Amino acid sequence: MLDSITEFIRSAITEQIVEDPVWATVALIGQLVFGGRFVLQWIASEYKKRSHVPTAFWYISLIGSLTLLTYSIHIKNHYCPVISRIITIGYETGYFHFAKHFS
Repeated sequence: MLDSITEFIRSAITEQIVEDPVWATVALIGQLVFGGRFVLQWIASEYKKRSHVPTAFWYISLIGSLTLLTYSIHIKNHYCPVISRIITIGYETGYFHFAKHFS
């Protein structure tokens, strides 16, 4: 069992990072942007001395979500295509959730 998990991780790294560094960079940037929204909220809340979600939080969420959605559409997980589709659906629904804060 452990050998098959190790082989799965090794092949995923080889296929999705080593063989395609441009898209791996897109994914990394997307994760950093998406994760950076929490840093922004933390700084804004510290500044206001109360819990606060600035408007920029939603813009950053939208940009990060779109970047990760683009990456999830691009990847092709031959070992488990269901996981690839679940990730794509997750970012698709996240996009609509973040976009509703602009109306």
